[in-house]
Parts: sequence; structure tokens; C-alpha cells
Amino acid sequence: MAARTHLEPSAGHAVVMRTSAVVTPAGGSPAMAGSPALAAGTAKATARSAAMRTTPTATRTTPTATRTTPTATQTTPTASAKAPLAGRIVPGVTYHGVATEYSAGNGDGACLFGPAANLMIAAMNYTDYETAKACGDYVRVKAADGASVTVLITNECPLPCAPGQLDLSQQAFAKIANPAAGRITVTWQLLSPAMSRTISIRYMTGSSQWWCGIQVIGHRNPVARLEVRAGNRWRRLPRTGYNYFISAHGSGCGGPIRITDIYGQRLTINGVALLPNVKQPTRVQFARH
Repeated sequence: MAARTHLEPSAGHAVVMRTSAVVTPAGGSPAMAGSPALAAGTAKATARSAAMRTTPTATRTTPTATRTTPTATQTTPTASAKAPLAGRIVPGVTYHGVATEYSAGNGDGACLFGPAANLMIAAMNYTDYETAKACGDYVRVKAADGASVTVLITNECPLPCAPGQLDLSQQAFAKIANPAAGRITVTWQLLSPAMSRTISIRYMTGSSQWWCGIQVIGHRNPVARLEVRAGNRWRRLPRTGYNYFISAHGSGCGGPIRITDIYGQRLTINGVALLPNVKQPTRVQFARH
């Protein structure tokens, strides 16, 4: 288990300890327990203090899955470039707030993406985090003097972090200000960046044909919805605060997956094996906006 402790500013510049815990399996990627009751409880909690989750012992046997390269199709909407499925964070809008800094460790956080490839990352304030809807967002942060840095949202900054506030890794903060400042005024905007990599899918530890959690990794644009194929229809799954979409009764687990970004583009992915805690690359990516 990796613990994340953050010094939260309070009353101008005093600090408050903030600690979150993440369970890291032997494979090196973080994961949380696979039980419907526990997943529902966790979804109600914020990341102020993440609790330990353990994988329950089941009398049923999870069927052996064969890993194959997922295939996918995509549907691009004909609507305008606006984002009809956006939440609080809307493309094209400039947000005003403050930036603070924290020691990000290996870069893992409440979004449970695992260790970061680089530490140009940030924690989004509790309000704009919006039950993990901000996870995976790319944001350009600009200081008053024009210095800027692009960060990936991998974590949540709980209250008293205010709406508009970003808690940057120390490495990212140093790109736009003297680290000794600790807290500066900034503006920031959502990006749809250029990238060559494709989206990956990961099933949560404990997932089986009777219950599963599904995570989307490496998406260019914010993910608005995730659906699984259940019989002859698509079933939308609820998203948790720890950034997994949960099928509480196993419906659609191991079957086709459809993800939709805030612009309305849909990607249908087939052939994702029901292999818990395995990052499985696909061949698709959302279009740039």
C-alpha cells in the first residue's frame, strides 16, 4: 500500500495533513477490492482518507480468460464541436483559482491509474473532481506572469481545496513558480492534446463474471460514459470516486465495452479479456478537438 500525504493550505498558508492510501498489487498497478457492497460504500466517500479494500473470498471459480488484442469501432457525432456531455469542466472555458503543490511520490493517486510516466500531474479540487469525472483530463495551467505547464489529472484534492484550485506535483509547480511560493494565482483550461498512443482498458482486482469494475486509461478527452453489452442492449455503468465503472451484478463483464467522451464520440471495444488488474491496449483513441 502506497500512502500519499499532502500538506493542505489553510488560512492563507498554514497547512493541513492529507493522506490517501492506495493498494498496489504485486504487478505494480494499484487496485481495490472487488465486492459490490464495498464498491458502493467507497463510491460515497471522497478521497480525504481512502480506506483499505480487500478482495473477498468467493466460493465460485472465475473462468479462465484468454488475453487477445481488443478490436474496436468508433462513431463520430455530426453535432457541433461543443461538449454536450461535459460536467463542471467545459472545454473552451478559462477557470480561475489557485495552484498549490504536493509531493506526488510515484504519481499514483485517487484516480488509480498507477505510477505516472512523468510527474507533470495534478490533483483536482473536490468539487471539480466530480466523482472522478476529471480523472485523465489534460489541463494547461498558466501563472500570472505567463509561465504555463500542462498536467494530467491523476488525483483528488479534498476539502478545503476550493473550486478552481489545482494541487500540482512539486515538479509541475516548479515549472511555473518558485517552489518556495507554495501557493499562486492561476488560470487553467481543459485540453484535447495531440498524442500517438491508444486507449487501454483494465478490469479491477476481484472482477469476475458475477461482478466487475472497468477502468479507461490513456484517453485524450474526458470520458463521460461507459456501457457494457448486456443481452441485446447497452447498459450504462455508474462511476465511482476511485475511477472504476462498476457492474454490481456481473452484467456485461467480459463482453463488448462502449465508451463515450464529453463531445459525444463513441468507441466500441470488443475482445477485452476478463483479466483483473491487466492493462489491455486497444487500437482506438478519441478524436482531437
